[in-house]
Amino acid sequence: MSTLGTRCEMRCDRGYRLLGRSSIQCLATRRWSATAFCRKMRCRILPLIPRGRYTCTHGFEVDSRCDFTCDTGYRIEGEHSRTCRHGGRWSGLQPDCADTDPPKIRCPPSRLKVAEPGKLTARVTWERPAATDTADKSLEVILVGQEPDTDFKEGVHIIRYKVYDQARNRAACKFIVRVEVRRCPELHPPLHGYISCSSDGNNYGATCDHHCDGGYELRGVSSRVCQFSRNWGGDPAECVPMEIKSDVKTAPALLDQFYEKRRLLIVSAPNISDPDYQLQNIMIQKSDCGLDLRHVTLIELLGSPPRETGRIKESLLNVEVIEGLRQAFRISRSYFSMVLLDELGMDRERFITPVGSDELFSYIDSFLLGEEERERLELHRDFCD
Repeated sequence: MSTLGTRCEMRCDRGYRLLGRSSIQCLATRRWSATAFCRKMRCRILPLIPRGRYTCTHGFEVDSRCDFTCDTGYRIEGEHSRTCRHGGRWSGLQPDCADTDPPKIRCPPSRLKVAEPGKLTARVTWERPAATDTADKSLEVILVGQEPDTDFKEGVHIIRYKVYDQARNRAACKFIVRVEVRRCPELHPPLHGYISCSSDGNNYGATCDHHCDGGYELRGVSSRVCQFSRNWGGDPAECVPMEIKSDVKTAPALLDQFYEKRRLLIVSAPNISDPDYQLQNIMIQKSDCGLDLRHVTLIELLGSPPRETGRIKESLLNVEVIEGLRQAFRISRSYFSMVLLDELGMDRERFITPVGSDELFSYIDSFLLGEEERERLELHRDFCD
């Protein structure tokens, strides 16, 4: 029991707030001058954080601690916990959940491709890799390198993929595309001949054609193909001296020997003393090497029956062959003339006056030689000098 005039100071336990007077006195009326009581203090409710949660030790009461956690793929940025202080205020600041987990991407396995036959490239394709992320469904996948389903050149190609999530976290992967060109050993040209090859010359599927120099003909296969096994198909060919059978009985039999092999220049004159023939003969003797480089064989038809002669160098022709040539190409015995035939035996040009080597070679080079022959001729232009 308190006596009259007693004064009491009012205080609350920790976690409670005093409501009323902090000091009261016992009055003469035997009543206290005021009333007071303690109410439990609470902090305001903490808001939820996006992509996270919190758990508290004693709810929102004083001294309760709330610990924050984030969803998978996110990490706390800021305070990991907040405490309800005496006075009803939370310590620290509200944290955030930040996306710090990079996305995941897996590239296809590395691969080896063999170049296609006759090519130095291979078409390579693969499935575009898919990326995943714990936070985002929409991801930006970027290819660094050559696109799939395109032709890759010989060698090693590194293909990279990068992926970013919306927080710009990055992941990457890579794989290797290696393109191999299978090659055969270098193919050497035959003696007295040369080769022309497609593609790169000795790669898988390349075809090499054999050719012979003037005065030689091919014996064996005309072309060989580089096989997948890195070996050349067929056996090596050789160039052997061309054998002209001048003792055949007909003009077609003679012409068949030159078909697709040699061009022919048929010179006709009334007799060996013809001045045009003699002049032309001098010029031909000087240009004999140039004619051979251009695969041109000279046939001479001189005089009239019964003393008419036909010859290829020192080899004489049968009279039926001479007559057959004159009939086939309408070559007169009455005057000097020359007929130039291509490799198919077609009449390509006629001359009724002597022609110098420069003019004759210019016509042959321009109208009878293919591009490959002209290139080869250019390489051997100084040979006859």
